[in-house]
Amino acid sequence: MNIEKAVPKYLAILRGERRPRFRSETHLDYKIEQALGMLKGCNLCERKCDVDRTESELGFCRVSGQMSVSGSYIGCNDLSLLCPSYDIFFLGCTLRCVFCQNWETSQAREPRKQISEKGLAKIVDSWSRFKIIDFVGGDPTPQLPFVLRVLSYLKKDAPVMWNSGFYMSTEAMELLRGVIDIYSPSFKYGNNRCAKRLSNVENYTEVIKRNLVVAFNDSEIILRHLVMPGHAECCSKPILRFVANNFGNKVLVHLMGQYTPEWKARNYREISRAIKKKEFEEVISYTEELGLNYIVEE
Repeated sequence: MNIEKAVPKYLAILRGERRPRFRSETHLDYKIEQALGMLKGCNLCERKCDVDRTESELGFCRVSGQMSVSGSYIGCNDLSLLCPSYDIFFLGCTLRCVFCQNWETSQAREPRKQISEKGLAKIVDSWSRFKIIDFVGGDPTPQLPFVLRVLSYLKKDAPVMWNSGFYMSTEAMELLRGVIDIYSPSFKYGNNRCAKRLSNVENYTEVIKRNLVVAFNDSEIILRHLVMPGHAECCSKPILRFVANNFGNKVLVHLMGQYTPEWKARNYREISRAIKKKEFEEVISYTEELGLNYIVEE
């Protein structure tokens, strides 16, 4: 693993040599205005439901016209460069993954923590020891207007990570441009058949690949991939080839081997069991063959 090659600008922020990108984004107020306006005919994700969320109409994600927070706290994971992080969890999601590990959050509607954007910013500012602010889901995409407002109220100079399923519209990607320090997209499927069957989503690979290229040209990426049983050939390997062909070792690939059958997964034969060690090792070996920059979480 070569961290410097993947996220040098983020590390420079931690050293005090750079400021977070949202601090230098001169059009943040304009972006907030544009994002809030999009709620009247929501097209933040690629589903483009066109519902008026300001009138409490609900689209596929089930998020209304207010920030839907399930909780926030200091967290940590296997990536030491991100620990500790301040993790802000939102309700709602743009996908319907039958194996979702956090389905009680991703498929929920009502906010579990009533708080304003200014109030959330004050809470974040009250903590002193964390490296990065991590906007997580469900998926943060339906919450994008509120995330931008939270950033506008922040006093702390902390880098920002966008931890998303990445099924976003081009308009949403444009709003994030110049704001995010690390994109952490979850690339789940290497083909549209698996995506439709297991996450009820159309044109998945085209949208994710398009957004990954935009993110790569805009900032730095830690790409997450959950290795699932029976999906090495159809999903894991095509994804890794795409990364190798388009980004080389300039993107850090986070291979996750902790899959377990949650929510509705037991209704789908090939993913109704935990992943085997040899299956995960096969994907790791292929990642090494491609010369990718990667880290493993088991």
